[in-house]
Amino acid sequence: MTITGIVAEFNPFHYGHRYLLEQISGLKIVAMSGNFMQRGEPAIVDKWSRAQMAIENGADIVVELPFLVSVQSADYFAKGALSILNALGIEELAFGTEENGHYQQLLEDYRNNQEEMEDFLKSQSHLTSYPEKAQKMWQHFSGITFSGQTPNHILALSYVKAIAPYDIKIRPVKRLGADFHSLDKTASIVSATAIRHHIKDKVFLKQSTPAWQNILKEPHVLWDDYFHLLKYHILSHQDLTEIYQVNEEMASRIKTVITKVDNIEELVNQVVTKRYTKARVRRLLTYILVNAKDSPLPEKIHVLGFSQKGQGYLSQLKNKEILMTKIGKEPWDSMTQKADTIYQMGNKKITQQTYGRIPFMGK
Repeated sequence: MTITGIVAEFNPFHYGHRYLLEQISGLKIVAMSGNFMQRGEPAIVDKWSRAQMAIENGADIVVELPFLVSVQSADYFAKGALSILNALGIEELAFGTEENGHYQQLLEDYRNNQEEMEDFLKSQSHLTSYPEKAQKMWQHFSGITFSGQTPNHILALSYVKAIAPYDIKIRPVKRLGADFHSLDKTASIVSATAIRHHIKDKVFLKQSTPAWQNILKEPHVLWDDYFHLLKYHILSHQDLTEIYQVNEEMASRIKTVITKVDNIEELVNQVVTKRYTKARVRRLLTYILVNAKDSPLPEKIHVLGFSQKGQGYLSQLKNKEILMTKIGKEPWDSMTQKADTIYQMGNKKITQQTYGRIPFMGK
């Protein structure tokens, strides 16, 4: 039985995600973002609900990416996720991508030229955003060109770098449906962005996701549900540079405009620069929201859900002492647990996210 890993957010789960799971046989282990996403935004529904959606639609095990892995730039996000999946014994990594790229060859290119490629990255102007630097690196060493409309392909290249130290095969799956950020409600497979944007349209929801019943019954949150709390943190914090990854430039820009904006989108648009992308700015604002501090990643892996097949696999895992299935007096990851507490403040109907919760058990 092949053991395949997937890195996902499922924000929320839709038919494209189910298609990806259907293309994989054997055991399917998902390393999923918790309650805050890679691009710096809260999940539309909580991590336990999204884990259930995944298990009910083909995943066998869902484990949680800690906050300081989940809310990171693509390379750190991929590196943290692959470390967890490797510890769980995956043999291949599957991911959706807009390209039919020769990822195995790109992996060999990176393994053979890693030092030179990393030096090339360091040589790029500090005024250039990291995604632009990374694209230039791949163009220079592997001849790849980028259309600007392939976010999954770009993330896949971060997976290529993250897989390099491990004996893990690459399994790309051609992505179907609308563009990643498309709001089109008529596409055969609509994007998660469209579902979030039209989350109150029940008719559309029933057509766009197999998990529509789960999504309808769960409380929803958006960034603006936390804007008042974020604004308070910014105005009351004497030195924003004490917060994870916030430098003097960003602290000054954020402090200057916070009293002049009324929502998160206005704030991001006022702060963003050529060097600091919108995603990076949102991540910084997420760090400010939860008062994030640099801290070591947890040694244990938090399990959110499993099927019967997944439960059997975990019970036979040689190093099963690395698993955390219930958080009580013994903390799992203080940074993630603090972020979960803040997440609950976005909607009073959100249930307890940490203490006493046990994994969802599917068929």
